[in-house]
Amino acid sequence: MRIKSLHPDRVRAWLARAEAWCRARGSNLTPLRREVLELVIARGRPVRAYELLDALRARGRAGSPPTVYRALEFLEAEGLVHRLSARKAWLACPEPGHDHAGVVLSCRHCGRALEVDDASLVEPLLARLDAYGFEPEAGLLEVPGTCDWCRQERDHG
Repeated sequence: MRIKSLHPDRVRAWLARAEAWCRARGSNLTPLRREVLELVIARGRPVRAYELLDALRARGRAGSPPTVYRALEFLEAEGLVHRLSARKAWLACPEPGHDHAGVVLSCRHCGRALEVDDASLVEPLLARLDAYGFEPEAGLLEVPGTCDWCRQERDHG
């Protein structure tokens, strides 16, 4: 069971929160940045820059990889998306402005990802890393595996 995209009403509500967030911060969510964010949100899973570029072109928008990467960098700086380094992909953030001490559960089968904001999972790991003198670059830990839906499909399919 694969989910291709989120319901349009959910995407619109998410975009409205993002626009309000940018307005409150005095940031400029340009039409292109908004469209890139909309595509990331609508996917409901981590998405790569070239997938976004293809989707923009399918909508009749001219673009190039640097254009998409600049839009993603802005969205990441504003806290609207998270970059998942291991997958070279971006995931929409449901709560911009919120300190993230969480884990991204990433299904290898369907591609969906879920951000779990649970400091009790991450803080012990960060404390141990600090004991080793290691400072991680990001506040999110990505854990690849199999989601409940895919596991149920496998076990009952």
